Order: sequence, then structure tokens, then C-alpha cells
Amino acid sequence: MADTKDPPKALPKPNPIWKYLGFGENFRPRLPSRNWMIFLSITGAFTTAVIYDKREEKRAQRKWMKAVEHIGKEPLPSSGSMPRKLSIFLEAPPGDGLRVAQDHFKEYVKPILVASGLDWEFIQGRKEGDVRAEIAEKIRNSRLPPDQRREEDVITETRRSSGIPEFDGIRGDIVIGRHTWKEYVRGVHEGWLGPLTEPSSVGEKTSEDVSMGDKEAGVPVESVEAVETLPGITITSTPKEADEVTTPSEKPKEKPKKPPQPPPFITTAEYSNADSPPGLPAEFDPSQPISFPHILGFLNTPRRLYRFLNRRHMADSIGREIAAVILSTYRPYDTTSASSTESTFSSDTNQPPSSNVPSTPQIAEQQTALIEEEKDWPKSVRVLKDDDPERTWLDPIVLDPRIASRMRRFQITLDEEARVRAIVVPEEEVEGWIKGGIRSLGRQGLKAMGFGKDKKPAPAEGEEEVLE
Repeated sequence: MADTKDPPKALPKPNPIWKYLGFGENFRPRLPSRNWMIFLSITGAFTTAVIYDKREEKRAQRKWMKAVEHIGKEPLPSSGSMPRKLSIFLEAPPGDGLRVAQDHFKEYVKPILVASGLDWEFIQGRKEGDVRAEIAEKIRNSRLPPDQRREEDVITETRRSSGIPEFDGIRGDIVIGRHTWKEYVRGVHEGWLGPLTEPSSVGEKTSEDVSMGDKEAGVPVESVEAVETLPGITITSTPKEADEVTTPSEKPKEKPKKPPQPPPFITTAEYSNADSPPGLPAEFDPSQPISFPHILGFLNTPRRLYRFLNRRHMADSIGREIAAVILSTYRPYDTTSASSTESTFSSDTNQPPSSNVPSTPQIAEQQTALIEEEKDWPKSVRVLKDDDPERTWLDPIVLDPRIASRMRRFQITLDEEARVRAIVVPEEEVEGWIKGGIRSLGRQGLKAMGFGKDKKPAPAEGEEEVLE
């Protein structure tokens, strides 16, 4: 007897709701395949992590913005007084350009400064040594008498000639990144301990560099002639050879490279022999090193991805440090007998090179600030060349006790931090446009149905109700 197979069961008819929704008569909802489930799970998890981190980053920034916004509402003492002005030190990170540092400032530092209403100025550098030279020149200029100072800012000179007083109070320096911090400390020492004028050895070297640049450009130095046309007027010219003919097909010569920054006016070994300047203040303007983690390379993609998904922690940390700068609470830099972290290049010291190093070295806080960022610097920065007189990024931080003891660091107080911890940021200020649009649509719908209208207060006795 032959086996009889049961006829296949007919599939139930699909729900007609799908037909009316436009999906067709035979549409049957089902789960996606295994590959689609894997793809949707990975992309959904990554998207959720990015959205959550972005929302919490905005929440942390809003919290610190609310903590300092009362500073911007305080009126100035008079109409002619100037507001407090901060100095922002920025420099291109090792192996990258200046735009990366500017984006870091705009994302984490600028929103809190804008909420406080303070003014600031930039001191930027595109290569190693720019910030060091700028701050050293700025300090040397401040040491000169007022009538001998080199004033390059037209606005500042106009204010001074008009009798507008400068801000009299605590200013503050914000230094972004370990590489900029090293140049900041080096420039402060050079500006206060170094001479006011350029040493002869540095001037001779600079003139040699200029002459070498002329030779590379094809201009013979000895062929320059001076012709006196009128008494007191001399014109220098370079004679052309007879066979020198310019053809239109020749390409224009490249622009001369920007001359490098002048070498430091004083070396780290000369700190102990330098005399203290007469106008050395008892305390310098407080400073605040700001974290700037920056890592390059394809093999470092997992670390970069982890940092990208945890930017909320950096926003909260930088917000706390910037709030301390705005609230003007500071302390002296600490000194410890041991260092928990070591530099990747060489050990920093606060002793002069000629002195004997004690068995238990004293490690200053200026030397260990942001030291963990040096591990992320590319290998190309660590290469030492024979013609490099000094590498601020690679050399250890050498401190002089006269300068290090006068440096101050901003730090928020416990009372202020407790006050900030009690600040509650509404969800509407951190939500995205999708959630905000749904919330707004729901409120408008409730208002249209009469549930969202505010109740009018009942009229008092003896008053008539006014009909609208």
C-alpha cells in the first residue's frame, strides 16, 4: 500500500490592514535574515553609542555653562573699564596641523568661555618653537619701561593713548596640550631670566642663516653694489650678466621659506647663573594646562574609536578646568618626592644641570602635567637632528626655583563643585531634533484638544469676569 502524503497546509490569508497601508495583498511581515540581523545589530549599537555620548557631552557642557553664566551678567565697574581678558595658547600637535588644535578649542573650551562673557586672545604656533618665542618676547616687552615697549597691537596702543585703563586683576593663561605646555614653561623662564636684547651669538647665527638663504635663492652676496644717487640716499642693486635672458617658459621661483624662530636667549644650563630681574612679581598670572589627546596611525584605530565614544568624560573634565579659570580660584603648583608617571623621552628635573641630583628627586607638578600625552606622539617627532640647537618637545622640563615658586594653577573649590553638582540640566536642552520635534508635536496636539491651556485665575470678589 503506497504512502499517502498529506497535502500542504494553505497559508492563512494576510491581514488586510497591509493592503490598505499600501504594502500589497500578499505582504507578510517576517524577521530579517541572519546577515541582516548582524548588520542591523552592529550599526544600531554603534549609532546608539554615538547618540548617547553626544547627548551626555552636551549635558556636561551645559552644566558647566550654567555654573559660570552669572559671571557674564555682572556689570563692569564703569563704562570706560575693560573686562577680564584670558590668553589662549594653541599650537599644532606633533605630526598634524593647527586646525586640529583649533577644532579642539571650539568643541570643548569655547562654549564655556562664551557663556561666561569673558574676553580672550590667541597666541598660536604652527611649528615647534613658535609659542616659546612669542611668550618670551611678550614677557621681555613687559619688562621694558612703558615708553620703550614695542606695541604691535594698534587697538591696545589706541586705548593706552586715550587713557582707558587695562583690567586690574587676575587674568589667566589656558595652555592646550602637553607640547604647548612645554613651550609655555620654557618661554616663561626665557622671558624672565634671559636678557632683554638678543645675545651676540644668536644674532650672528641669524645673519648666517639669512646669508645662506640668499645663496640658496641664487643671489650672490658679494655681487651686491651700492650706488649713491643723492647725499644721504643709497640704492643697492645687483648687476645682471649679459648672457642672462629671461624666457617666458621659465617657471617662477618658489617663495622663500618663512625664517625659523630665533634660538632662545638663554639656555637651561644658565638658569642658575642668571640674575633675578628687578620687576619680578611675587606671583605670576595663574595658568591651566588643558588635556589634548591626539593620536595618529591606522593601527591606533581601536584607541581612537574608544576615545571617540567617550568624549563626554573629556568634556566634563575640561569644563571643570575652564570653570576654575573663570571663577578665579587657584593654588600653588605642588611638589612631590616621587613621580607616578615618567616621560617617554627623558626624565624631567627641577634642578640645574650643574648641581648634584639628590637621592630622592623632587618632582614638580609643572613637569608631570599632561605627561601621558607624550606616549601618543608619532615617531617622526622623536628623531633628533644634528643641526637642531634645542628641541623643546623632546628636552626635559627644567625649572628654576625662582620661577616655579611663583607659578600658580587654577583649581575649582569643593564648595563650587558641590554647587555645580546640584545643577540639573533639563532634557529639552540636550535632546536631538527628532525627539524635540516629537515633543513639540505632542504639546501642540494636546493644546489643540484643550489639555495644554493654562488655567485662568478665578476673579476676586467684586470683580467682573472679562470675556475674551
